Amino acid sequence: MAQTKTAPAQTRLDAELARRLLTQMALIRRFEEKAAEMYALGKIGGFLHLYIGQEAVAVGATSTLRPDDYAVSSYREHGHCLAKGSDPRRIMAELFGRMGGLSKGKGGSMHLFDKGVNFLGGHGIVGAHLPLATGTGFAIKYQGGDQVVLCYFGDGAVPEGEFHESLNLAALWKLPVVFICENNRYAMGTAIHRALAQTEIWRFAETYGIHGEPVDGMDVLAVRDTVSRAVERARRDKSPALVEARTYRFRGHSMRDPAGSVYRTKEEVDREKLRDPIALFTDRCLKEGVLTEADVKNIEKAVNDLADEAVAFAEASPEPPPEELFTDVYKD
Repeated sequence: MAQTKTAPAQTRLDAELARRLLTQMALIRRFEEKAAEMYALGKIGGFLHLYIGQEAVAVGATSTLRPDDYAVSSYREHGHCLAKGSDPRRIMAELFGRMGGLSKGKGGSMHLFDKGVNFLGGHGIVGAHLPLATGTGFAIKYQGGDQVVLCYFGDGAVPEGEFHESLNLAALWKLPVVFICENNRYAMGTAIHRALAQTEIWRFAETYGIHGEPVDGMDVLAVRDTVSRAVERARRDKSPALVEARTYRFRGHSMRDPAGSVYRTKEEVDREKLRDPIALFTDRCLKEGVLTEADVKNIEKAVNDLADEAVAFAEASPEPPPEELFTDVYKD
């Protein structure tokens, strides 16, 4: 049965965990900022959906997984792919459409995929990947494994039929899938109250008799604790769950909508930025004495250097030759 509120955080914060979580969040932020720069310079084409502001969800949730667990996401997936352990250089090369990319430049920003770390892709059609996550959970159970699947999606996917079909089958067949809705309140650009009759998304779990829980998606430790409980339950009982992470993207829907100013005010965005997940976690680490100012500066330098290295790698990687169009595809 779904819970009515989130349990208090239980993670014991030590220097090693603090450094790991802060480094991952800072890397995602700097990677996305660098990607935006490269898009503005014309080095990245197509669509680009940035994860800036939502870093605590991917990092907190992924920190609960084993390497052999799976993650699958929608098209705003750079952060999830990085958190799962993919090489930032190969991700950036994929954004550039180069041979050094995760899919040799064929996927681009919206379709990252890395079998080596069990990241089963970013998917461009809203809600279409939820049945794939459910199918992965079925495969795990069928093969007698004990892995877990994290399935990330936005609030815009909730009205889609795939959301309800996937939750129903996962509940009916008792599959180890943790569905994580990253509720940033606007989907592409429509306020949640204009799209959903039930705006407390976690409550949809009640319909399917599975565990549901909301969590503050700007608090990396709260996300870690909430998802940890869901992952443990899924691994032990093959029981699915729905987690609603209440978060906020600081940029617009995509680089074609850089600020989202048509459907939200600057005052609202500025107010939400006061709850920047990286700043909040940094302040906590410093106040609790698990990290020093020097530690934070070293982390910032390391992620800046890594983002610069990713761009240099992408620029040095060759463009795919024409014949590459015919490799790794289904054909007669």
